[in-house]
Amino acid sequence: MDNNNYNNSHTKNYFASPALSLSLAGVFRNAGAVAAAEVEEGDEGSGGGGYCRVDQVENSSENNGLAGQSDDEEGIDGSAEEDEEVENKKKKKRKKYHRHTVEQIRVMEALFKESPHPDEKQRQQLSKQLGLSPRQVKFWFQNRRTQIKAIQERHENSLLKSEMDKLREENRAMRETIKKACCPNCGFATSNNDTAMTTEEQQLRIENARLKAEIEKLRGMQGKVADGASSPSSSFSAGTNQNTKSSFDYYTGFFGLEKSRILELVNSALDELTKMASYREPLWIRSIETGREILNYDEYICQFSPDTSQNKQPKISIEASRESGIVFLDIARLVQAFMDVNQWKELFPCMISKAATLDVIYAEESENRDGTIQLMFAELQMLTPTVPTRELYFVRYCKKLTPDRWAIVDVSVDKIEENIDASLEKCRKNPSGCIIEDQANGHCKVTWVEHIECQKIAVPTMYRSIVINGLAFGARHWMATLQLHCERIVFFMATNVPTKDSNGVSTLAGRKSILKLAHRMSLSFCHNIGASRYNTWQKVSKGGEDIRVTTRKNINEPGEPQGLVACVVLSTWLPLSSIALFDFLRDESRRTEWDITLSGSPTQTIVNLAKGQHRGNSVTVHKMKSAEKTNKWLLQDSSTNAYESIVVYTELDADSLQSVMTGCDSSKVAVLPYGFSILPDGLETKPLLITMRKEEKSSEGGSLLTVAYQFHANSSPLAKLTTEFVENVTSLVSCTLLNIKKAFQCEDG
Repeated sequence: MDNNNYNNSHTKNYFASPALSLSLAGVFRNAGAVAAAEVEEGDEGSGGGGYCRVDQVENSSENNGLAGQSDDEEGIDGSAEEDEEVENKKKKKRKKYHRHTVEQIRVMEALFKESPHPDEKQRQQLSKQLGLSPRQVKFWFQNRRTQIKAIQERHENSLLKSEMDKLREENRAMRETIKKACCPNCGFATSNNDTAMTTEEQQLRIENARLKAEIEKLRGMQGKVADGASSPSSSFSAGTNQNTKSSFDYYTGFFGLEKSRILELVNSALDELTKMASYREPLWIRSIETGREILNYDEYICQFSPDTSQNKQPKISIEASRESGIVFLDIARLVQAFMDVNQWKELFPCMISKAATLDVIYAEESENRDGTIQLMFAELQMLTPTVPTRELYFVRYCKKLTPDRWAIVDVSVDKIEENIDASLEKCRKNPSGCIIEDQANGHCKVTWVEHIECQKIAVPTMYRSIVINGLAFGARHWMATLQLHCERIVFFMATNVPTKDSNGVSTLAGRKSILKLAHRMSLSFCHNIGASRYNTWQKVSKGGEDIRVTTRKNINEPGEPQGLVACVVLSTWLPLSSIALFDFLRDESRRTEWDITLSGSPTQTIVNLAKGQHRGNSVTVHKMKSAEKTNKWLLQDSSTNAYESIVVYTELDADSLQSVMTGCDSSKVAVLPYGFSILPDGLETKPLLITMRKEEKSSEGGSLLTVAYQFHANSSPLAKLTTEFVENVTSLVSCTLLNIKKAFQCEDG
């Protein structure tokens, strides 16, 4: 166990039941002590912890009968023969105990972390190695699994109890509201102008506070932040153009923050993050069923003594997760990417809709960013307009721990500005971030900790599971996205890509130009389909589905058509494997089954560029064989990881795309991407799902599919959408979804 400094008081508080503590307390003692006694025979469901099991027959006088009497009573009431018979019965009932050595426990613990359910061969090998019988090894593992299960159940019960208390509080508040709104004599609800005026006044005050916050944010950003997307070729340059001349010594307190308080805050957050990233049990407990690490919140409170006053509110939820992985990027560039807001947004295009550095509180003169403190704003999203975004104000601290180890720490500031209503801060970060370790081969090991408190908001039923489980905004999603896009950067910069992974492009400059255009296309797609409050979505019902429509005006952006642009999005659940759905949508040979814009004409792949190790991470160019679109080609960008997949494409003139393939600048090529976002639904117990082949059945959950189309509605930015136009575009989206269902024969699913 990494955190050997846990004292005995923490362990004692963790076990509420005296009986349970006998079996579990030995787990968290000092590793140098000899483990408690273990029963030679055990049962996985008996509740024993694997280190000490006390026989109930021996300890209970009620169960023992004559064996529970005193010696004097036996001498008076029983004969010598009876005494001998009682002694024989006691010997038969007594269990045999075996005391494991520290080395035996250490070896078995190491194997348990890799395989909680060892097979017969592994048990035989372990018994020979440790000098134990296979039966002893078997029951040690059974008791250890039972111990972990008991801890998990206690943790889950604690969470459920907390949730019940919050629901009771909500119910009580709702009853009070209803009581106040009813006439005490007749019981009917009252409705008058005063009530309506009060509600309207409250809404105006909330909107006024939002506007004040926006004004202050824009004042801070003016002249300090250049909010724009940079190309992959320049994303990871050694330096930046940001003005970082502000010094901590002269910092006067932007947004009402004092410099001494900020320094104390970030140092405390750094200490907590390093411990959260390195500690194991009992702070983090790995679930045997899901493999995810669960934060033991009771132990967290004992270790760090956080301010839990906000957690007492009935509508606050806590999300904590941790994940580690190898990233294919050197440590200097990775640290630089986290500290440059534009590079940071490009690393997580599916998760960050908006971000800004409000102020550089402290910056070293050197370029390595050691000790830099920044005040930042971020809006986190899912690729659907149905799930609300999360807005965060936080301080980011970059610290070099050792020559080959860095920390990036994020922590929210409790009070951003005196004149901003605190209720507008719907999310805050407890110490979160990542520890980055150099692997000396151009790779880094990243340990990511995400710990957020959020006000509970309405989430559609189909997305509720992945939001609650932390799959939407948790550490695993952040890590998988980081690995995917770091891999894209490596492939973009590589000069020795095999020919089989660069079909259709003859020059290295042409390959980079195509990859850059495809990346810009995907960034535009992700940026425009989320639930950002800067987008105003209107709901339209079509074919039993809720389709959302929004518009934006493009006046001077050269990367997309000028005028009025409409975006139409549909999100739904399908009883399909997310892997099968992704493979289907990116497959050229099956495109005519769902793409009604092709009018049944097939396409031909003329360019195929790999941008990652997975075959699904690629950029392709398709030539249309339709007589009406002989001069039109399709540029398609596909990306996938364990938690999210996207397929984005756009229709371009063949001449423009051929120019890009020769290496010409692609920044002036106007793109208006369409595409799909695919997420697993997070439900692990579903009926057998439909896959590409009938013999391949899966027990994993279904898919959350978002279909998004963008259209150039009018060349004039002042134009308005017509009813006929809305009818046509919503029909296109609805028919596309219907074709996908028909392809998998799940129209009724």
